[in-house]
Amino acid sequence: MNLLSRIFPRLVKQDPALPQETAAATSTTSEKGRRPTPEDQIKYLYRLMWVDPDLRQAILDVREMDRLDGRVKRIHSRIARDTIKGGLIMQQAQSSDTLARQWDDFQRRLQLNRVEKLKSDARGLVMEGNLPIQWVLDTEFNVVAGVRMPSETILPNINEAGRFKDVKKAYIQFDVMTGTELAAFPLWQLFHARFDPDNFDDLGSLGRPFLDATRTTWRKLNMTEEDLVIRRRTRAPLRLGHVLKGASQEDIEKYRAQVEKDQHEITTDYYMNKEGGVSAVQGDANLDQIRDIVHLLDTFFAGSPLPKGMMGYTDGMARDILEDLKRDYYDEVDVLQDTLSFGYEAGFRLHLLLKGINPDAEDFAITFAERRTETPTQTTDRGLKLKALGLPQGMVWEELGFDAAYVEQRREWEAKNYDPYPDAGGGANPATVRITPGNGRKGESATDIGNK
Repeated sequence: MNLLSRIFPRLVKQDPALPQETAAATSTTSEKGRRPTPEDQIKYLYRLMWVDPDLRQAILDVREMDRLDGRVKRIHSRIARDTIKGGLIMQQAQSSDTLARQWDDFQRRLQLNRVEKLKSDARGLVMEGNLPIQWVLDTEFNVVAGVRMPSETILPNINEAGRFKDVKKAYIQFDVMTGTELAAFPLWQLFHARFDPDNFDDLGSLGRPFLDATRTTWRKLNMTEEDLVIRRRTRAPLRLGHVLKGASQEDIEKYRAQVEKDQHEITTDYYMNKEGGVSAVQGDANLDQIRDIVHLLDTFFAGSPLPKGMMGYTDGMARDILEDLKRDYYDEVDVLQDTLSFGYEAGFRLHLLLKGINPDAEDFAITFAERRTETPTQTTDRGLKLKALGLPQGMVWEELGFDAAYVEQRREWEAKNYDPYPDAGGGANPATVRITPGNGRKGESATDIGNK
């Protein structure tokens, strides 16, 4: 950076500008052109007095799908549940009591230690593709709340170049019923997490709901399933054809009235004084052919993060294929965890700044305790492998989802208060870990722990 400053003194600053800062707030840079696509540039010109209609309609459609279809509701609920698994923790390279105390207070005030709050935020990010969080301050400049705002009412205040017009009025909330402006938020007050935006560097490019592209397929699937039920109801029952040869219209009506009058009873015999007969007309014999629904179901779950096998549709699916699909799903969960935890970390960094603590001078990270959706056996097995490879014990604790500094404090406290090995010599004997790759359940490593 120093070399570039000496070569291009007019183009490069010693302190680089933040991505949200405008050129007027910093100094002239070498950036040229416009970040949005030509279509988005035109859309931004018209999107001045109302929210994005495409995003709003997508969110309304996904909400309707979630209300009407148990499969969609389960997809959203399971993704949110797996994302917040284990809760939030703060990892520190070096233990700091001040930082730990500030995080505990911040987490308690914002209710980030409650599953309901974390799941609500994660579910909103999945269903809406965006998570606007408003940081609420009290009179003593404490961040006392992180309020999730409805993303379909939030409009980024940007120009056609994809940059904020004014960071003091970065986001605007509109009343979609009247078209009036409800509130304006400066950049520090509203953090907007975006999931899969078309262009991350385009600040007006909003995120997309996870099931956005499956809306058309879901409508076709829902319509086809309703048609299947209607067809089964109208074509499946057994029918009887009554033939009265030479009967007059009056005789037919009289016979029909007599038969329909006794329909609530089981009729086994028919008596006629004229030539006729009663023959059975079989129902539709092809009601079991639902390949069109199977195709639409496969298409729907192909655009879903959850594989069809994990939702109960396991016909014809091999176990090894399901394992590969599960790994891909867990990667999606990791991305959601990173997106969500970065938003909470941004709020905590704001809190530290208001308390006079420079967050850049502290080595910490806010993350979710369990990075992968694994069984306890799989998690322990992975930790033992990392330990056998020679990784520091603190990194192993962090990989297992624990705060290494907190674990070390507990270990020191237990060593001072009671000794599990009261024999002469004191202290625990070093453990020996033996790992046999591929000798455990589902190809996991078999582990053996013993003391010398």
